[in-house]
Amino acid sequence: MATAPVQRQFLYRAMTMTGRPRLGLRHAKDQTTLADDLRRRDLLLLHAWTLPIGGGADAKVPLKDEAALNEQIHVLQGRGVPLVETLEVASTVVSSNSRMRIERLRELVGAGSSFAQACEQVGGFDDVTIAVYRSAERTGDLSGAAHRLAQAARRRLSIAGKAGTVLIYPSIVLSIAVVLISILLVVVVPMLASQFAAMNAELPWYSQIVFNLGVGLRENGRLVLLLIAAILVAILVGWRWVVRTLAMIGRKLPAIRALLLATEMTRFFSVMAAMTKSGVTLAEALGTATGTISDPRLREQLAHLRKRLIEGGILRQLIEQVDALPLATRRLMIAAERGGDLDSAFDALAQDAAEEVERRSSRLLALLEPAAILVTFGLLAPIIISIAAATFAARPF
Repeated sequence: MATAPVQRQFLYRAMTMTGRPRLGLRHAKDQTTLADDLRRRDLLLLHAWTLPIGGGADAKVPLKDEAALNEQIHVLQGRGVPLVETLEVASTVVSSNSRMRIERLRELVGAGSSFAQACEQVGGFDDVTIAVYRSAERTGDLSGAAHRLAQAARRRLSIAGKAGTVLIYPSIVLSIAVVLISILLVVVVPMLASQFAAMNAELPWYSQIVFNLGVGLRENGRLVLLLIAAILVAILVGWRWVVRTLAMIGRKLPAIRALLLATEMTRFFSVMAAMTKSGVTLAEALGTATGTISDPRLREQLAHLRKRLIEGGILRQLIEQVDALPLATRRLMIAAERGGDLDSAFDALAQDAAEEVERRSSRLLALLEPAAILVTFGLLAPIIISIAAATFAARPF
């Protein structure tokens, strides 16, 4: 399989046909490719700067655009519309960032490339998608394969939406708490500290700590802002490491661990269903689908299953050894393997796992709502208690 082209992030300055200047950011393999892409947008490249961040592997086609593309291929190809015309229509239903890529696909297919080869050359499509397209072109069922890929993309979008719902409420509550604490420490606490100092009041030790902290933050505001900016830049640069660390911590918490496992199962079985129904062999499908798993234990066991299967192992016995999967899931897979209907079982398991993600997301959100309120109170309480204690200590009797 060809390696996807390496993309760089460019800051470019261009000019429209009417002479108006334009600034923008765009991924491209090099400046020549960037100029070609901008020319299709009726822009003339004047200058481009390579940015140190945002480079590396080719930017992926967003899931929403991938789903829209596959839905158009399913509908139009199923009705006999030529692929070149199908891609022309598809370019009108995706986002502006993906439009150039779809138009390039149409040009390559029109020049005689297969659809899978065109996807590899353009980049942005993962190994699962390209493998399904390649197998579908061999069997002549590109419409059906696109339908299965669209279903898988919609499932993954639904999972992402559930994860966003779980995180939105606590994030909002904690953000408000951080803003309130910052205002109290930087504005209110130093003002009270100066008043108590003028009164020569003898304050409790914990009030003195809070007041000294507030005064210190106010006097070193620029340094604190620079430190915060440095932390944010470090998080952006090491975002993947941050995500891996949070996932590792989450796997140690029962409620989050169960949700992450259901998410992994949804993704894995959706990929397996799409690939096996498109005629991809089980071993090849396992090799690609295992790459979508981030849980180390489950990924290692699935990779071992595939290796033993290629060596001639009995599938039902190998499935039994994957104890990272729930027992009910393993029993269903074994029953489906005996009945020769694994592809339908994969689809059913993906649907069941997606429903499990929804249930567990609702439960986790119900736990996070009061937890966020308690954390907010825990952050605000020391400041409020310190101010109240200082006020009481300074009050004349």
